[in-house]
Amino acid sequence: MSKRKLLVTGAAGRIGTAFIRAQRERFDLRLADIDISRLSDSTCEIVKLDVTDAASCLRACEGVDTVLHLAADASPHADFTTSLLPTNIIGTYNLFVAAKAQGCRRVVFASSAQAIEGHPLDVQVQEDMPTRPKNLYGVSKAFGEALAFFFAHESNLTTVAVRIANVAEFQAGERHSARDVAAFISERDVVHLLTRCVEADLSGYNVVHGVSDNRYKRLAIDQTRKILGYEPADDSFVILEGSVENAG
Repeated sequence: MSKRKLLVTGAAGRIGTAFIRAQRERFDLRLADIDISRLSDSTCEIVKLDVTDAASCLRACEGVDTVLHLAADASPHADFTTSLLPTNIIGTYNLFVAAKAQGCRRVVFASSAQAIEGHPLDVQVQEDMPTRPKNLYGVSKAFGEALAFFFAHESNLTTVAVRIANVAEFQAGERHSARDVAAFISERDVVHLLTRCVEADLSGYNVVHGVSDNRYKRLAIDQTRKILGYEPADDSFVILEGSVENAG
């Protein structure tokens, strides 16, 4: 049985690196990044990709079943005109257009918890609640979610917007803010989540949440569990062994 052909943009980043390390045998991976010097996996196809270039996006999506779009400027302090607009907005548009044109079946878009951080901190955000970005990076991710909705409803693309929260490695005794503890997702949980986004039986437009099985979760995952079969293994509160009591 042939493996699913998967394009991973932003493959040299933290999440891409963790995903590739764990799933290089599961999928037929085409790794794409603007800086391919950081990609050295000889078992995978590697392509240089500047997402701001529409023709390059079109070539990168050729023959691909699913696009895992991780490429972005992820800084909450990024300049809108020089970085967020070309990379996160035009670049994401280019990828969706290319995926549609090349007959891809699914686009998994890495959104962010920053797209909903405008909701009060004492409110657990549900998957069906609207975006409320608190910074321009979050605005760019809210735009990506809107694109995912548009392309799912005007074409045959299945789209998944994944609101990934605080990907981190916590150690016992560390101090972290209450928000960061509640928004924690481990590398192995984010890899599992993205794998389910690729493989789950889905259609149309979907929003899912990326946090671990924390005792308190900034983002609810009940619907995410239901539609994906997502089963996170980690809990930030257990990892920190109660150090959150003194969190700042």
